[in-house]
Amino acid sequence: MTKFKKTALIGGGIIAIFFVVVILLISPITKYVIEKYDQKYTGRRITMGWAYVNPFTGYIHFSDFKIHESKSDSIFFSADGISVNISMAKLFTKTYEVSDFTLDHPRGTIIQNKNDFNYNDLIARFSSKDNRDTVSAPVHFNILNIKIIDGEFRYIEESIPINYAINKLNFESSGKSWDTDTIAGQFTFKPETGSGDVKGDFTFNMKSMEYRTSTIIQKFDLNIIGQYMKDLSNYGNFSANLDADMTASGNFNDEENINIEGKIAINDFHFGKSKDDDYAAFKKFSVGIIELSPKNHKYNFDTLMLSQPYFKYERYDSLDNLQSMFGKGGSNISANKADETKFNLILEIADYVKVLSKNFFSSDYKINNLTIINGDVRFHDYSISEKFELGMNPLSVHADSIDKNHDRIALFFNSGMKPYGNVDIALSINPKDSSDFDLKYDVAKIPVPMFNPYIISYTSYPMDRGTIELNGTWDVRNGIIKSENHLLVIDPRVTKRLKNKNTSWIPMRLALAFIRERGNVIDYEIPITGNLKDPKFHLRDIVFDVLTNIFVKPATTTYRMQVKDVETEIEKSLSLKWEMRHNSLRSSQEKFIEKIADFLKKTPDASITVYPEEYAVKEKEYILFFEAKKKYYMSGKDQGQLFTEEDSEKVDKMSVKDPLFIKYLNKHAKDTMLFTIQGKCNALVNSSIINAKFENLKKEREHAFLTYFKNSEVDNRVKMQSAENVIPKNGFSFFRIEYKGEFPESLLKAYRQMTQLNNETPRKKFKQERRKNGSDL
Repeated sequence: MTKFKKTALIGGGIIAIFFVVVILLISPITKYVIEKYDQKYTGRRITMGWAYVNPFTGYIHFSDFKIHESKSDSIFFSADGISVNISMAKLFTKTYEVSDFTLDHPRGTIIQNKNDFNYNDLIARFSSKDNRDTVSAPVHFNILNIKIIDGEFRYIEESIPINYAINKLNFESSGKSWDTDTIAGQFTFKPETGSGDVKGDFTFNMKSMEYRTSTIIQKFDLNIIGQYMKDLSNYGNFSANLDADMTASGNFNDEENINIEGKIAINDFHFGKSKDDDYAAFKKFSVGIIELSPKNHKYNFDTLMLSQPYFKYERYDSLDNLQSMFGKGGSNISANKADETKFNLILEIADYVKVLSKNFFSSDYKINNLTIINGDVRFHDYSISEKFELGMNPLSVHADSIDKNHDRIALFFNSGMKPYGNVDIALSINPKDSSDFDLKYDVAKIPVPMFNPYIISYTSYPMDRGTIELNGTWDVRNGIIKSENHLLVIDPRVTKRLKNKNTSWIPMRLALAFIRERGNVIDYEIPITGNLKDPKFHLRDIVFDVLTNIFVKPATTTYRMQVKDVETEIEKSLSLKWEMRHNSLRSSQEKFIEKIADFLKKTPDASITVYPEEYAVKEKEYILFFEAKKKYYMSGKDQGQLFTEEDSEKVDKMSVKDPLFIKYLNKHAKDTMLFTIQGKCNALVNSSIINAKFENLKKEREHAFLTYFKNSEVDNRVKMQSAENVIPKNGFSFFRIEYKGEFPESLLKAYRQMTQLNNETPRKKFKQERRKNGSDL
């Protein structure tokens, strides 16, 4: 027994030594062979820190493993560790089974340049080139228990360019056996920059190409979209993040074969010229999906909600803000689509959304709740002589139960208008036929002077009074229109003509004499018939009113002049209007101020409080234009020459659209991101100069106003309040006057006369409309 034990011990030791020697030798040999023959068999340089290979258990581990780019020292793929467990026993059954495969902190980079990828050489090298028709015993391959721990992967597209990476990638899968077609797994990852994380699981059938996935996304930064956006736009800034909790199933071979349920939301969306200048934005866009199945023609949504949407459209002398960004007519987008070598994620998403939604109206659709809340839509027009601005805020849209199986769908739209006005629209539509609908709309309380930038450009005459009301109904069946539309303009009034080389001239007072009725209103009924493709506007009422005014109004001239005189008496006793950039009073205004001063002198208990209402935005625009034109004008004169009153008049009448002036601006304001005359003038004239001129203008106006009261020694009973910056309804800066104690008899008399006039036939008809639209007369 002793001899046997000794022999067994020696034999066991020899075997143990053999195993140790084999392991100790095969590990460095494996490292040596891989690093020596790497380029011969892979075309890439491969390095590693150390290798451990156990041929008896089938365990292999490579530490600090690196694969270099082709013919480069840059790293294509690396990992802190690669661990593989091979089932040695199954090798004898012609089954190659990796029972465990783990990548520890792998890092990889995919580089694309149009159609070229940095791994094309590997695909070409390892693609099978053996087409021999031979029959051999089947070999089976299993790879099980796959793990990726803390991975980092980067995608670079050089031609756009795109540089995007994810990290903290963790992946687990039970793997795939040779006799199954399905692989399943779970994953989590984060973006390299920005907030958010993604986690989910999936199942994929490699034979049928069917899949199922559940994904939860939390505040995931969508900066990759911003990178693709730069390829479509000439400039711009983008930011947003994504939330989702969705389950999807389908087939990769059929785009329409997809079934989705769950929730998705895009948050804090901003897109525009810069971080501080949005063209489009919203707080949240959320979609609750009950069932979305294009192939089965089912579109069942719980909620579509858009919170605080913002959109700004600007017109310039050339193009607009969208075309300046995306090219004329969207040429940048068209060029990108035409380039088959380019991939753009935004366009791919847009195309896929088209695929998913193309059958929407011919399918069974339902939206339980459609809501747009606190919207803000703005229109700016810089293509005319001065800026025009109109906004819709707060804007809201609401519809309950949009269902194809219902007889009608009701949708309600309402919005305030900035600076003044409101819009209400009610739509009832047949969900099975979009040419079958009822529409009712009401637009009210819109001051006519709000449109002065257009009115001045096309007529040379600004308006300082008037309110627009537009309402109507549309009953459309099978595309056949029956529509009644009512336009009412209450108390429109023309003021002093502005002479400028860039403005057209229309005799507005004469024009108003023809279109304005005896009650100082423009009141037209405009029926529309025909069909949606060829509507017919019936202007009989307009023609009839014009003819009536020609033959009937002359007989009422005395009445109309009386109304005008009373209006003037009331207005000038309660306010004093200032022309843009002017500090002097007209003779008629001087007389009224003297009348108020005399009243205070004769009435010791009376006093007035004056509230300066300054149209600061427009006043500063006028000052800006004048100062910029002055610089241009003086650049053509000898150095040291004085700027005379005659020069001032010439500059005042000069158009801001003068080609030579614009050429001068372009030369001195070289910033290519300045698209407007206002922006270029701001680059030429320091804002501190404009502000100082405006402050001085306010002081001069106050001084000119108070002078008459000082001369009458009643200035102690005139209290000047601090100026308030507003957008006035009359389109001009003005002083609002309030009386304390007694009122001037002339004012009281004028009020009594106006009450009487309003109750007479020509004006009584529109008494209610005047009150509705906030008229003070």
